[in-house]
Amino acid sequence: MSVDLTAAVGFMAGHARTLDRHRLNLILGQGDPAAAFAAVDGYRNPDGGYGWGLEPDLRSATSQPGGALHAFEAFADIGTPTPRAVELCDWLQTNSLAGGGLPFAFPISDPAGCAPFWVDADSTAPSLQITSIVCAAAARVAEFDEAVAEHPWFASAVRYCLDAIAGADSLHALELAFALQFLDAVHSSNPEVSSLVNALGKRIPADGLVHVDGGAEGEFMRPLDFSPLPGGPTRALFDAAVIDSELSALAARQHDDGGWAVDFDSYSPAAALEWRGHATVQAVWLLKRNGVI
Repeated sequence: MSVDLTAAVGFMAGHARTLDRHRLNLILGQGDPAAAFAAVDGYRNPDGGYGWGLEPDLRSATSQPGGALHAFEAFADIGTPTPRAVELCDWLQTNSLAGGGLPFAFPISDPAGCAPFWVDADSTAPSLQITSIVCAAAARVAEFDEAVAEHPWFASAVRYCLDAIAGADSLHALELAFALQFLDAVHSSNPEVSSLVNALGKRIPADGLVHVDGGAEGEFMRPLDFSPLPGGPTRALFDAAVIDSELSALAARQHDDGGWAVDFDSYSPAAALEWRGHATVQAVWLLKRNGVI
């Protein structure tokens, strides 16, 4: 399989937001952590949360769990502790619901450019989907930031996710993918993860393709969505040949302009472009972490 990294960097220069350009450079070992911190800070609110379109389909200025997810992604790529990560944990602790779960979104007073599933979310109900993926991203930061690893928000959110996964009768494709990513991220410190991974794995066909109900016609969760990284318990759910095939397919999805694209709908012109930058960062990160590049 072949990936043109020069073309990917060129695509980002012409199409991506500044934050994602810095993230890609960091992944390639060429970045400036201080500049990346400054870029993500532009999306921060005084309350310690993140908004302002950091989640591309959530253009609201308000601090949201979706913004927290992408802030943790950036902190993980930077790879050094920052007070901003702890401040984000403080915001999450203040705004979590009883039991440790996060709502899918908080009320949005400025809905222009926001996807309806964000605007219409029930802010009073905990969401395994958003809590698990925020926790998974935070766990990447906790690997090198002891203050995040020991933060009371992280502990309570992890406990909520483990209990919610154990008690789930059915899971939407996105919930299933994010739950498995979460379990991979916290497996080393939670002995019940192995049995939960095995139970969820029974819901995935051998080819690893699960259609996203309510999504775009060709929108699927794929093996690398369920098990993005080697070394965790989720890899045992798939034959090695399936993972190798998916990595080859991911590399082959690089467009002639150097970037990657998403298979889901976007809800504003800005989001459509920003998701391509995010997808390009994600593709290069996955291929690099899996030893392809």
